[in-house]
Amino acid sequence: MQELIRKKTRFLACASLAALGLRLLFVAYFPGVVDDSRFYANIAENWLQHGVYGITNSGAIVPTLSRLPGYPAFLAVIFALLGDENFRAVLLVQVLFDLATCFLIADMARRLFGDRAAQAAFLFAALCPFLANYSAAALTETLETFFTALALDLALRGLGIGETRTVHPSLVYPSLVWLGCGASVGAAILLRPDGGILLAAIGGYLLWMLLRSLRTQRAEAGAGRRFAPRTILWAGMLVAAAATAPLIPWTLRNLHTLHRFEPLAPRYATDSDDIVMTGFNRWTKTWIADYVSVQEIYWNVPGAELDITRLPLRAFASEQQRETTSELFADYNRNHDMTVELDARFAALARERVHAAPLRYYLWLPAVRIADMWLRPRVELFPSDPRWWEFNDDHRWLAVSLVFGFVNLVYVALAAAGLVRAREVFGVGLLVVFLLLRSAFLGSLENPEPRYTLECYPAVIVLASALFQRRA
Repeated sequence: MQELIRKKTRFLACASLAALGLRLLFVAYFPGVVDDSRFYANIAENWLQHGVYGITNSGAIVPTLSRLPGYPAFLAVIFALLGDENFRAVLLVQVLFDLATCFLIADMARRLFGDRAAQAAFLFAALCPFLANYSAAALTETLETFFTALALDLALRGLGIGETRTVHPSLVYPSLVWLGCGASVGAAILLRPDGGILLAAIGGYLLWMLLRSLRTQRAEAGAGRRFAPRTILWAGMLVAAAATAPLIPWTLRNLHTLHRFEPLAPRYATDSDDIVMTGFNRWTKTWIADYVSVQEIYWNVPGAELDITRLPLRAFASEQQRETTSELFADYNRNHDMTVELDARFAALARERVHAAPLRYYLWLPAVRIADMWLRPRVELFPSDPRWWEFNDDHRWLAVSLVFGFVNLVYVALAAAGLVRAREVFGVGLLVVFLLLRSAFLGSLENPEPRYTLECYPAVIVLASALFQRRA
């Protein structure tokens, strides 16, 4: 990458200025400080000022395990250095992380496809409105995307892709690269538990290489390189050890303070005294397919009104189910609270619907949710109408939704075309495994939020850059 920077200094400088300007534009006019931002900030301030990793509840500080400590630690450092609740400083630091992500994406493209592809990848990343938009939001996405890109880049480096030296297991240098890769995965996990998908992807790719190597007693690593089984096994052990080590203090803290074995965070980000709405959540998965329903139904429970007219027709298989659902909504709306008994009734309705249409529950709806997260306009941080396709929004925001939707389609289409061109390039499989595993995981969620695919964009952009590689 240093040689590319030396050769293309003017190009990279101009593209970096454009990237910086775009991100500062979002910080200035569309800063995203939402409820989750304030929740993380509350944990950070209590941790910083009182030494308690907890939330403020009715004036008292209560220890919590509902969020992993990565992002609160990031906020605590900035608040300690630059002032309490200084979200503007948080966003500006995130802009720097996002600029670094652009360079990591370019380095991956360089390793796989050459300098010309690296330039294209850097430009795609620099001008990506989705990465820029979330760098101006006090949420985990920007840091998660940075560590995802760093881990993938180090994994390609550890495999010897784009390196001139021969990789050998006795060298300390490759071991440090794999340790750095694992540490990056660990940082991603400390930000969000689904960062573990990154570990599964890298581990799965190394496992595939190991099995192939054991079968043939040699595995080609491109350009005449060969990896012995012990080399691959050693790399996997280093990644796994470095990725899981940061979770040990967190797990011990949860055992000591809250008497719970929790190495990550609860499935629904709940604390010990919170009701886990398993019945309601399963019921939503029997019909939910798009982000609109997340905003209008899923996020409203508990605390806000449920409107049955906001449910799509697929939420009812019969008139009897419509009546049952109407009764459940009416009972919930009395106090806007989810009780154990009410949740059990939602669970019974969910069982009935799953039994009647198992393929819809286990296959078709997850596939639609995945498509919705990948293809929906990524305008959830704007005051745009989530029902943009009804064309009832203000013309300006409707235009933003349509433009963002088109740009998103272009990125996805370019990545698909790039994959077709580069499918035989060693190392591309790692990116594909990551994209497939993350998409499959996202399909299992009740809340299909487009932001959950943002961590995939480094891989998407690298694949798109394959269209610009020079043919030999």
